[in-house]
This record gives sequence, C-alpha cells and structure tokens, in this order.
Amino acid sequence: MSDKPSPSDQQAETPFQHDCALQADFRGLKCPLPVLKARRSLGQISSGQEAEFLADDPASPLDMAHFCETEGHTLLVSDEHGGIFIFVVKKK
Repeated sequence: MSDKPSPSDQQAETPFQHDCALQADFRGLKCPLPVLKARRSLGQISSGQEAEFLADDPASPLDMAHFCETEGHTLLVSDEHGGIFIFVVKKK
C-alpha cells in the first residue's frame, strides 16, 4: 500500500468546490473575522471576478449575506456541507 492520500482524502483536505479567481479558508475563525478577512481578500481581485470562501462559524451565513448586501457584492453561493459553509462572492 502507498502512503499517498487517495483522491477522496485530498478532496476532504481541500473542500473548495468552485473555480474562482481567489479561494480562502477561514475555518476556525469566529465572528467577525471571516467577514473581515473576506473584505481584505476581495481587494486582491478585480471587479467582476469571483472568490470562494470557507468558514465554520455558525454566524457566517448571516454575516456573509449582510456583508455582500451592504458592500454591493453578489453572493452567488451560500451552502453548507458537513459543518463547513461555502460562499462564492462576485466582487462589485
């Protein structure tokens, strides 16, 4: 047997699911840090590009929706899989 992780193990290690210009993992951070870091991260991409963010804070779905609404970004995806929240945001 090989010590290399199987493709399913690798997918579990990197649960990003979308092909975006930016991907950032904010798991382990509590409110308001995921949204604050998302705001900073969006500064790295151009208007119209998409970013995927991961978080596990239970408040993050509400926080991310509010952030996008107030900042003018479009929240394209807000989903949850196995306790991980997945967001795809299109920068204004």
